[in-house]
Amino acid sequence: MAVRPSSAERLNTPGRRRPALLPRWRVDPDAFGQFAEGFARFMGTARFLAWMTVIIVVWLVLNVVGGDRAPDPFPFIFLTLLLSLQASYAAPLILLAQNRQEARDRISIEADRRQAAQSRADMDFLAREIAGLRMNVGELATREFIRSEIRNELRALLAELEDDEDGEEAPPRRPDRRPRTPGERARPGDSAGARERA
Repeated sequence: MAVRPSSAERLNTPGRRRPALLPRWRVDPDAFGQFAEGFARFMGTARFLAWMTVIIVVWLVLNVVGGDRAPDPFPFIFLTLLLSLQASYAAPLILLAQNRQEARDRISIEADRRQAAQSRADMDFLAREIAGLRMNVGELATREFIRSEIRNELRALLAELEDDEDGEEAPPRRPDRRPRTPGERARPGDSAGARERA
């Protein structure tokens, strides 16, 4: 990724260009953020606390036993300064690591929200499809309906065969007989006749 030059470094900006007293030091924010997260992660471990405790105990023992030749006698001013410096640097680094984690969490929540919206839309679509299928299932032929229609046709064929064997002409089919739709129920006479013939 190209870094855009500042207005002082561009040649098309009017004005006198002042020479920099100190060289410009550019820090990649992502690399510094990764360092801050690593440092904050290390400070939250038991190993860091153990090393810190060992160093402070050794420092106190050496300065108490050393007597007049101790580099940091009893008030332990230098140790206090070191601990204050550590705290003053640790707090901003921990806050920076928390800000980066918060940004990652926000991106993750947005992705989860988009995924939930897509899942909701898919579920609504499937619910509409299932409702349409349920409405159409009522118009399908059931097993009982098909059996009753086959029985009626068999009954009619058997009647024609019996009439042919007797030598008489088969009576014409009743004009009022029409195929039933799946929603209609079989007439009681039809099922009784079918039971007698079966």
